[in-house]
Amino acid sequence: MFAVIKTGGKQYKVASGDVLAIERLPVEVGSHVDFEEVLLIGDGGKMTVGAPLVAGAAVAATVVEQTRGDKILIFKKKRRQNYRRRKGHRQELTIVKIADIYPPGATRKAKPAVESKPAAKKPEAPKAKEAKAEAKPAKKEAKKPAAKAKKDSSKSRKEKK
Repeated sequence: MFAVIKTGGKQYKVASGDVLAIERLPVEVGSHVDFEEVLLIGDGGKMTVGAPLVAGAAVAATVVEQTRGDKILIFKKKRRQNYRRRKGHRQELTIVKIADIYPPGATRKAKPAVESKPAAKKPEAPKAKEAKAEAKPAKKEAKKPAAKAKKDSSKSRKEKK
């Protein structure tokens, strides 16, 4: 079974188990996404074509990774005009794995619970500073540099001579 879905202004032909790189979706890694803009569903010799969408159809996917694509360089030049512009672009992408394709009228399975890993705790800055202070004895007073003698600016050069 395959389906044609629409997301991010593009259309993708997907089957169960496929891994896709699509435009960035505002979701966390490990969460589940349902694509409800299904344009076509094919099952063997049977095709269901939407007008424009197949009503009641959906494609379930799991977010694998949030990443960025390769850098693309854009270079503009007008010859003999000393005009050159160089610009770069990296598209933000979401990598998804297609779990299931639900044709119209099919019952959807319950979404599995999302397992989130606890974030590693970083040591707080004040505690780290206290530990360093205990390890090294504090210097009492630093030597102050000798004050430079100011020149008497009230007298002009002629008076000094």
